[in-house]
Amino acid sequence: MLITHDTRCALDTVVDLVNTAPEDATAQDGLPDLPALTEFIATHEISDVGSLTEADLAGVRKIRGLFAAVFAAPEARAAARLINELVAAAGTTPRLTDHDGYEWHVHYFAPGASVADHLAADCGMALAFFVVAGEQERLRRCEAPDCRRAFVDLSRNRSRRYCDSRTCGNRLHVAAYRARRKEAAG
Repeated sequence: MLITHDTRCALDTVVDLVNTAPEDATAQDGLPDLPALTEFIATHEISDVGSLTEADLAGVRKIRGLFAAVFAAPEARAAARLINELVAAAGTTPRLTDHDGYEWHVHYFAPGASVADHLAADCGMALAFFVVAGEQERLRRCEAPDCRRAFVDLSRNRSRRYCDSRTCGNRLHVAAYRARRKEAAG
């Protein structure tokens, strides 16, 4: 599957957005206020965003929940329904642009769109490409029992199981090794 630069950026953005959601009632929200949203926008170099308001923060949190549901969708039809809802509500308006020194690429959000609509359109289309390509199963959650972070499995054989093999994967492998050693000892 060919993944363009823009699609990759949108995938990274949607994964990071989903991962800002608190995992349970005791966890802290990764987008607690407008400064956090402003930092998120700057980190992901999201263009054409005006002054942010509390309504923008509420809108981004709302679509974050819908994106999380896409990653949890049990099959392509369910993911497609959610993506269609996101993209339609955003008033998608595809247009070619070559801003900020980037080559020609497509923006899917309408000019003047809110940041939530911007994210819903661009990130929704990036996820749509995966469903169209029959690759919806690459939109995953970490299999570590104490982690449910979202990630996109871009491995050649679709074998990635953890959001980060150096943390979650390694931690589980070490725990399994210690359990085997303990059992062997006695």
